[in-house]
Formats: sequence, structure tokens, C-alpha cells
Amino acid sequence: MSAALWCVVPAAGRGTRMGSDCPKQYLPLAGRPLIAHTLERLAAHPRIAGLMVVLGANDGHWPGTTTLHGKPVRTAIGGAERSDSVLAGLNALPPEVGDADFVLVHDAARPCVRESDIARLIERATQADGGLLGAPLRDTLKRADQDARSLATEPRDQRWRAFTPQMFRRGELVAALRAVARDGRPVSDEAMAMELAGFRPLLVEGAEDNIKVTTAADLALAEFLLARTA
Repeated sequence: MSAALWCVVPAAGRGTRMGSDCPKQYLPLAGRPLIAHTLERLAAHPRIAGLMVVLGANDGHWPGTTTLHGKPVRTAIGGAERSDSVLAGLNALPPEVGDADFVLVHDAARPCVRESDIARLIERATQADGGLLGAPLRDTLKRADQDARSLATEPRDQRWRAFTPQMFRRGELVAALRAVARDGRPVSDEAMAMELAGFRPLLVEGAEDNIKVTTAADLALAEFLLARTA
């Protein structure tokens, strides 16, 4: 039997682009908070052993969930940036998760991730320096000026959109995140921190319906996708 994995779920953001006073991870989606769907998908996966949800310091919305599908759900307090929150979650993992063990990191606002994609990522990333779900860029890519006028068409060869989960060894990811924090280098995801540390994370193609809910339109699309896969 392959080793089970813990998953860190950063959920300390405010989601200001949604234009709501309620953090986006708690907005209603198909009758439940968005984050509830995300955690349900993760906990239902047979390879995931537990969830570490990283909350904002004054989060009054967290329902206090402690188990899902018989698996532990623990919480930690995050920081100002996503990378700070992920690092806090990694540091709060239980002692049985060693530095050489792989861990997953998944966005709280990606409720439509497929079980088959998680399985594919785990299978392939454990054979590499870790990896992440993503999809090759298929749209034409434009570079714009400050007035939103198109200056040039950029090549899309070898360009990917990055999704989550992302999966790395705990000790290596902790070291990479500590390094960018020490150097004051902002990173947009865990793979970027690993790239800066000299790693070459494996890109594993996943379904493009693994959307990140950022706008009200995304919320409506996520509801449609969840209904289709229920």
C-alpha cells in the first residue's frame, strides 16, 4: 500500500476581487460554503490521510470541522501572503509527516478538482522532484500596454497554466518557502518557490474544469460543474 498524504489548504485570503464582505471561500455554492466542497473532494480521495486548513487570524466563519470521511481536519493560522500561510500549514503538520514525505497543497477556492487528476499527480510527481497539475496554454496570448492595447502576440509553445494540487517533499518545500521569505521574493505558488530553489517540478496535465473561483462568474460556473459531476 502506498503512503498516505496530508494536504495543506491555504484559506486565509480575503478574496477581495469577488466584491463581497465574506471571504470567497465561505460564499454559498450549491447550498454549502465553497470551501466545504473543496475539503469534501480532498477528504474523499483514498490517498489523502488528513487536511491542514490554514485560516486567517480573525476567521469567524470556520465551522470547526474536525473530521471528514473519518480523516482528521486540523487548522493553523496563516500569514499575510499565501506563501506564509502554506509555510504555517507545513509547520503545523503532525509529527508523523517527515521531511522526506510528500505533501499536497490545494487552493481552497478550487472545489471542482477531480479524483482522477489527484491520483495522476500523486503517481507521477512521486517519481520526480514533485509536481503540479496544469494545462498547456491553448489560447492566443497577447502582451498589452497600460491602456489595454495589444502590443504583440506572445508564443504559447511550452507555456502552461498552473493549477493545484501541487505536491512536494515537506522538507524541501519548507526550505524553499523560508528562502523566499528571507529574501523578500514574492511567489505566486509553491512551484515557483521550488523553481527558485533549483528544482524542476513536473507539470502533470489535468482537467481544465479544475477552476479557481475568483469572480462571481466563476462561482456560477463552479455550481454548474459540481452539478454535472454530482
